[in-house]
Amino acid sequence: MIKRKKKPSQIFKAIEFAAKAHTGQFRKSTNLPYILHPLGVGRILIEYDFSEEVVIAGILHDTIEDTPVTLKDILNVFGRNVKRIVEGASEPNRSDSWVNRKQHTIDYLKTAPGDVLLVACADKLDNIRAIKKDINKIGDVLWDRFNAKKDKQEWYYKSLTKAFLGRSKEMGGAALFKEFSSEVNLVFEGAK
Repeated sequence: MIKRKKKPSQIFKAIEFAAKAHTGQFRKSTNLPYILHPLGVGRILIEYDFSEEVVIAGILHDTIEDTPVTLKDILNVFGRNVKRIVEGASEPNRSDSWVNRKQHTIDYLKTAPGDVLLVACADKLDNIRAIKKDINKIGDVLWDRFNAKKDKQEWYYKSLTKAFLGRSKEMGGAALFKEFSSEVNLVFEGAK
């Protein structure tokens, strides 16, 4: 019996691309290489069995916000659909105030395409897991590393929860959205 060669996954190319783009970056106020976050987002999307394009976009989601990579670069290497998802999961105006940027994200997610919503949720899930882990290590001093204090972060994450859960009936991803909601509740209700 002749075995067909499986087409190589573009996921490995995305990992290498993102690792190169994020070289030298660390998670805010930590010694953790930044690449661990996009890989965490990709892992979440793989564990929930989403499409390869969604996983790739999850791995690349911060490249246009935090590195010299452009949307044209992503288009040239990964195609139009991955570019569209990455663009949709990125903040359009990083020079705007924190509150305005976060409000824009909340409003956008209420009508965003489903694949963008999945990447955004996996991104926020990886972030809230990191916050929970650090609260357990260092306590509320954790909130000092952010641009907005705990009360604003709580507003943002709980608003995201409403946006994700509000969309769960119309599309796949309900389990992902519920897991995000559960983690947010643990951080903000369990940490008071």
